[in-house]
Amino acid sequence: MKLLLDENLSFRLVRLVQTHFPESTHVKEVGLSQADDSVVWEFARVNGFVIVSKDADFHQLAFVKGGPPKIIWIQRGNCTTDMVAELVIRNREAIRSMIDNEESVFLALR
Repeated sequence: MKLLLDENLSFRLVRLVQTHFPESTHVKEVGLSQADDSVVWEFARVNGFVIVSKDADFHQLAFVKGGPPKIIWIQRGNCTTDMVAELVIRNREAIRSMIDNEESVFLALR
């Protein structure tokens, strides 16, 4: 399961989830810091990533364009990077199910 972490999430999150999501990366690590959402979307689509973001824009793109890529929307306000990592890791089976389901494009985590 390859996660592409959006710029609104700390790049430190990659290290925290790497055991469970070993091919994950951050937009900063692939030269997409401050890139337009459509550029991030296309990179994820071409490279087989699931986008993880706190940004509602990707949720909206998922409804307009469908997938791929698939989207994980972190719906928590202010929280630590450790809390986000714990949320993602705790929901890895739900993430796996969403990825494996061809019709599913979007998963909200609270």
